[in-house]
Amino acid sequence: MGMDVMGVNASSEKGEYFRRNVWGWRPLWDYVEEVHPEIAQLVQYGHSNDGDGLNALNSARLAEALLQDYTSGKAQEYVEKRNAYLETLPMVDCNICSGTGIRSDKLGVEDGQPEKELRKEIAEATGRTKGWCNGCDGLGKNKDWATSYYLDEQDIKEFAEFLQDCGGFEIW
Repeated sequence: MGMDVMGVNASSEKGEYFRRNVWGWRPLWDYVEEVHPEIAQLVQYGHSNDGDGLNALNSARLAEALLQDYTSGKAQEYVEKRNAYLETLPMVDCNICSGTGIRSDKLGVEDGQPEKELRKEIAEATGRTKGWCNGCDGLGKNKDWATSYYLDEQDIKEFAEFLQDCGGFEIW
């Protein structure tokens, strides 16, 4: 699933369309909400694709603010802090094998996962030689779900460039 951000009255091809999948859009809009709440609050459903958005004037205001963040290094600093925080999140139990590292439900058994030989590095890490889970590669743990969402300063710049020429936008 993704967010298709459509320019309302685009002045260039760049302002016609901006897209991010949900993994990239949510942290991008989170950035807008956190760093520029005075503009973000004008969009009630920024994390939804129901047609909400900004008019031309506020799109231009947001574009200017985001480009300033990009050129000043504020966007890079935010991304670095965000990534550092994500790295501190503890691993979580795999929801497929309930943290055992061995998928023993009907599908796992049909696929032979409880008897599957583990790769050497997984066997060394777990202390067993067989019993696998396709959800965690047999480890029983996965990275926190929040680490699936990504953002870099280039995303912020590209959104700002779209905003400069969109003439207002709607999120679909």
